[in-house]
Amino acid sequence: MKTSKSVLLAVAFIALAILAGALYLQHYQDMQPCPLCVIQRYAFAAIALICLICAGLPAGAQKAGAGIGILAGLGGAGTAIWHLWIIAHPSVSCGRDALEAPMNALPPASLLPSVFKVDAYALCTTPYDPILGLSIPQWSLLWFAVLVVILVATLFKRNGVSRY
Repeated sequence: MKTSKSVLLAVAFIALAILAGALYLQHYQDMQPCPLCVIQRYAFAAIALICLICAGLPAGAQKAGAGIGILAGLGGAGTAIWHLWIIAHPSVSCGRDALEAPMNALPPASLLPSVFKVDAYALCTTPYDPILGLSIPQWSLLWFAVLVVILVATLFKRNGVSRY
């Protein structure tokens, strides 16, 4: 069975790979992030950071890190669900509204604008082509669910030798 450390490192790698994919779509496919996209990026970045930090700590702290990562994943999944609801109900807009200014005022938006800055004209209802049959928020929700399941399994994994 995998150790908690290796699982946390794998989860961090997956979250960072998802962020890299988002940056590819933004910078090479010209799919600008809306406020909800950026919130989901924050959640993936939080999962990666928490898992990387906790992977180097003792077993108890690794389990606590898995718990905190679960919370970040659930927050990201909730945001993805809200994003999907917005897409299904385009009359509710989240693009050019009060959410943009506070998101761009956060320190990461200033330090890493290519990752965390909300585009002024990006709308959450923009109909981008699906990727392998799923929209970007659907992919995001799927990956949040996968990461949360992995972290839940890590959190409740027993220490010691398996009976099987």
